[in-house]
Amino acid sequence: MQVHTDLNKFKAHNPVVTIGVFDGVHRGHHRILSRLLEKAREVNGESVVITLWPHPRLVLKKDADKLLLLNSLDEKKILMEQKHIDHLVILPFNEEVSSMSACDFIEQILVNKIGVSNLLIGFDHHFGKGRQGGFDELKSCSLQYNFRVERMDAEKKSGVKISSTLIRNALLEGRLKEANEYLGYEYFLKGHVSGGHRIGKKIGFPTANIEVTDPYKLIPRDGVYAIRATVNGKWHKGMLNIGYRPTVDNHGHQKSIEAHLFDFEDDIYDKIITVHFVWRIRNEQKFSGVDELVEQLRKDKEHSRAILAALGH
Repeated sequence: MQVHTDLNKFKAHNPVVTIGVFDGVHRGHHRILSRLLEKAREVNGESVVITLWPHPRLVLKKDADKLLLLNSLDEKKILMEQKHIDHLVILPFNEEVSSMSACDFIEQILVNKIGVSNLLIGFDHHFGKGRQGGFDELKSCSLQYNFRVERMDAEKKSGVKISSTLIRNALLEGRLKEANEYLGYEYFLKGHVSGGHRIGKKIGFPTANIEVTDPYKLIPRDGVYAIRATVNGKWHKGMLNIGYRPTVDNHGHQKSIEAHLFDFEDDIYDKIITVHFVWRIRNEQKFSGVDELVEQLRKDKEHSRAILAALGH
């Protein structure tokens, strides 16, 4: 997959294009991307995904302080490459782009820069200033500029339209299984391992304290999770706690993300770790003391091992 940040240097044969934020690259997006690849084969062209970055809400200042993203830009690149897209165009979303009318965007970006031959859009896609450009306007422009446009139906599961908002809410409410089903993969986050208080090591459960570098990355609901994680390119099973450690930290002002990897003793301080959330075990809770906490951690570990084994991990 070629990644483009400069449209002045963009080249593709008979481009078949789709455009959007694609936060999560979820099952709804998979439907569009599968059709994109199929259409590219039909017309002997190349598949092109245009994604907007940074997120439009940051530029337009629409509740930007409440923005939570399912993917960082790097994560989005990984997921797009897994779908075997030919070209990923990262279109800088700025005031100039946000002020373009739908017609100007089509002419200046899609036609003059990309050379679109076919355009695929989602069922509710709108674009241009104020999101005024809809399917009817696209159809009109496609005749004017000699490209074809196709609108995809929504992807549904149990009658529910899959969306990034639906997945965000599921993760924030602790419905991990549901979120992963909508995503089509295990939700994951990446961070670097920082120095913690070493409390876990003292009680027989050493943990990697994870700091997520993207300030807008969505952190799932507090609680204990069965996880898979990659460090230095190797997979490990484990469990993870998100929360305030109420039993061992009386202050509890700062939320932590701590992973305990099974049968693992390497020093991974300052290493990059990627955590895949497999199953939500329980809520975070306060225990009467360290002994009760340790007993519960033993049960969590046994439960996590059983879950991971049952799911084939």
